[in-house]
Amino acid sequence: GHFKKAGTTPKRKLVEFKEFEQELNLGETLTVADIFVEADFVDVVGTAKGRGFQGVVKRHGFGGVGGQTHGQHNRGRHPGSIGACSFPSRVFKGLRMAGRMGGNRVKVQNLRVLRILPEQNLLVVSGSVPGAKNSYVIIEK
Repeated sequence: GHFKKAGTTPKRKLVEFKEFEQELNLGETLTVADIFVEADFVDVVGTAKGRGFQGVVKRHGFGGVGGQTHGQHNRGRHPGSIGACSFPSRVFKGLRMAGRMGGNRVKVQNLRVLRILPEQNLLVVSGSVPGAKNSYVIIEK
């Protein structure tokens, strides 16, 4: 009943922002020009692109074995030794190993607002914006 109470049509995404600078009435529409100013610095929060299951070279920047493998033909991008033997008889938590990469919440800070296009309600920023094309981002002042 949130949309019915505000007197608006249902939207695809609903986000709550707390500690807003100005007092707003229920159902009031905000534009980009109301909040942001050109040459301002903003933070952009989004969900990074998912990269699936990746090995240690791509995920953590390991160098691999390199050229000298002492006769082993298939160890170029493997992690190498992961720790002790009979004591402590386990793999330590947080050890950097292969696994799923990406798909996490990322905040890119201090991006400059280049232009504001009020007729299209668009904001042009300089820098890397996290997420895939057509994904949702949150812009923080």
